[in-house]
Amino acid sequence: MRKLWGGVFSGTNDRVVEAFGQSIETDLTFWQEDVIASVAHARMLGATGIISAEEAKTIEDGLERIHEEGPGALPRDVEDIHTAVEARLHDLIGDVAGKLHTARSRNDQVATDTRLYIHNALLEVSDEIKRLQATVLEQAEKHANDLMPGFTHGQRAQPITLGFHLLAYFWALQRHGWRFERVVELANYSPLGSAALAGTGFPIDRFATSKELGFTAPIPNALDATSDRSYLLDALSAAANLMIDLSRLSHELVLFSGREFGFVKLGDAVTTGSSIMPQKRNPDMAELIRGRTGRAIANWVSLATTMKGLQLGYNRDTQDDKPPLFSSLRLINDSLVLTGLMLQRADWQTERMRAAIHGDFSTATDLADALARTGMPFRQAHEIVGGAVKNCLDRGITLEDLDATELALLAPDAPPDTINVLQPEGSVASRESYGGPGPKAMREQLEHAARMLGETGFSAPV
Repeated sequence: MRKLWGGVFSGTNDRVVEAFGQSIETDLTFWQEDVIASVAHARMLGATGIISAEEAKTIEDGLERIHEEGPGALPRDVEDIHTAVEARLHDLIGDVAGKLHTARSRNDQVATDTRLYIHNALLEVSDEIKRLQATVLEQAEKHANDLMPGFTHGQRAQPITLGFHLLAYFWALQRHGWRFERVVELANYSPLGSAALAGTGFPIDRFATSKELGFTAPIPNALDATSDRSYLLDALSAAANLMIDLSRLSHELVLFSGREFGFVKLGDAVTTGSSIMPQKRNPDMAELIRGRTGRAIANWVSLATTMKGLQLGYNRDTQDDKPPLFSSLRLINDSLVLTGLMLQRADWQTERMRAAIHGDFSTATDLADALARTGMPFRQAHEIVGGAVKNCLDRGITLEDLDATELALLAPDAPPDTINVLQPEGSVASRESYGGPGPKAMREQLEHAARMLGETGFSAPV
């Protein structure tokens, strides 16, 4: 196996040692970033006179050739992507390729590649979040007035609308987009030129390479630059947070698509059948998103556990920082797309959702509020309404079944128009506080969400 080291060694590694330490197959994920960073480094070496302008141009041309060839031309009998690129460069331009590694180390090289990769990959994630937000907003607008039960403790609590319920996920996605942008900002500092850990004696220009690669600035301390993996932990944390909310949405789709709820029928494209039960329509994609969320959480834990005991300076342990990153990024992109497909092809059973509210006493709070608006202490109102609910249960009727005369007997202080909010439509219509499901409040929230969606990037989610 070809290496970038070995002069002091008189023997060779055992094959199992070489295989265990290889990272080339994983590293190929950011082969392009390695080439791009190497071009910037070569140009800087030429501009500062560390190597001649002709040598720098030869190296740059060779690297451009590698970029055109793609990863398929890179050798695999090497330790890592850095060795692969340099080996291929040597094949193309000869011994001058060895000058590319002047004034840098694989330590600052891999940190640079990973930060560049994070930047590009999270831009793709942000685009997928925007696409899912657009789907959520479209569905929320369509179902802004379709009633459904709202839940606390997994039990029916108050009437809401499907549009209101879906918009909760829009704002969650806004937070996730905002978080990922912050991760990009934190990661967008250049370690290139920090070399192994203590910089270099060559007259390099770290500001030039930082600017060319699109970084905000060089990292001020070379030891910190080669040691830091907190930006990867930030990315993995943001990915796990996103997956948790996608899992919660998926769990609701699993529940709501079952006959016990019957609130939604998921499309054929995102469901599967049973090998033995012909009638089954299984919400497998929602279940897989819910299940694989554990992987995203575990990926953060895996790297955090690796990092917690490492002293400053590069340690080979951190070779294993990239597999969890690549895993989580693939997972969140796929899950965002699949969640969008599930929502786009969902057939919401709005009549079933409206019928589910009947008789669940979920307008009891509205009756208590009506009494409190007369000046009655809310605790007293709560007690009166509790008695009214018990009376209805004993008689086998619901709050919606009460007429004005019966209501006056059970809650004498209730204003006459209180009878309206005992109906789910009246309850929802009355909740016009900011962020509520009432018609006016929903129009404002939909307009707010549309403005957010139309922005480039993600504003603070308020």
